[in-house]
Amino acid sequence: MEKKKVVVGLSGGVDSSVAACLLKRQGYDVIGVTMQIWQEEDSDFQEENGGCCGLSAVDDARRVAQKLDIPYYVMNFRREFKEKVIDYFNAEYLAGRTPNPCIACNRYVKWESLLKRSLDIGADYIATGHYARVEKLPNGRYAIKNSVTAKKDQTYALYNLTQEQLSRTLMPVGDYTKEEIRQIAREEGLLVAHKKDSQEICFVPDNDYAGFIESSTGKKIEPGNYVLEDGTVIGQHKGIIHYTIGQRKGLNLSMGHPVFVTQIRPETNEVVIGENEDLFVKSLLCDRVNFMAIPELKGEMRFLAKIRYNHQGAVCTVCPAGEDRVKVTFDEPQRAVTPGQAVVFYQGEYVAGGGIILEPA
Repeated sequence: MEKKKVVVGLSGGVDSSVAACLLKRQGYDVIGVTMQIWQEEDSDFQEENGGCCGLSAVDDARRVAQKLDIPYYVMNFRREFKEKVIDYFNAEYLAGRTPNPCIACNRYVKWESLLKRSLDIGADYIATGHYARVEKLPNGRYAIKNSVTAKKDQTYALYNLTQEQLSRTLMPVGDYTKEEIRQIAREEGLLVAHKKDSQEICFVPDNDYAGFIESSTGKKIEPGNYVLEDGTVIGQHKGIIHYTIGQRKGLNLSMGHPVFVTQIRPETNEVVIGENEDLFVKSLLCDRVNFMAIPELKGEMRFLAKIRYNHQGAVCTVCPAGEDRVKVTFDEPQRAVTPGQAVVFYQGEYVAGGGIILEPA
């Protein structure tokens, strides 16, 4: 039987490198590809900051491919990355929301664009080094399943993948802990075995989101007023892109006690300040819904929902709220529901679906 061909997205990190190694061990015909999506950085700076998309990543990925004796290519996805990720990131912040660019990158670049090109060159699958698993359920649908290690689980950022994408996806790393992955890398003699994980958004390695948005859009972000819920002006902020819901640090307000960002109003350029208890809400609206383990929402359904990557999850009821919108009502109020972030629904270990938070409801 002919070996199935799989294109592995090699980021230059240990996880994707071991993914390629595991698939080769399993008998696949493995091709390594690095997606060139952002390459205007100083390579020393990017290396220091652990970025996953730059020149240093290409060097490391090429060495891994040589060690594993697999073909290796660099594919240019800069145009897709700018349109689907950077432009989206900028627009969301300018609209007073807090986006998760990794979710957009996963759906539209790492999967949609890479999968198309991989199929064009005769591949059967694509594979990544995500800590998650893909499984076909008894109802015939494909779903993302939690990885064996909750500590590194990356299912939250993958809720938006389509059935077609999932049917062509392999995620071998999801069956291992991070320690086991590093051990396999050491056994194989991969020089990325001890490389540190990238933490920040890859195209903003210095973590200065506001500076990046100003330089990439050419827009000068205007300061505005800090206000209380009733509109009382209590100070001046640096520009709305500097803030997110729940933020306490860096406000430079002398209120005599800790205060928090509770709302961002782009239409009036105001940042609303309140108390910790003001951050708790019982329900939210989300749109751009993608269902995964289930084909659709049938009336009211119960799930565990995560409202951010490191959220523990909370039990909720989800019901339709218009076209491509659902309302999520939590059993217990949740803190810092943030427009622009994803809300992801789980059924046991599986991702049922998710959407983008519009607003508290």
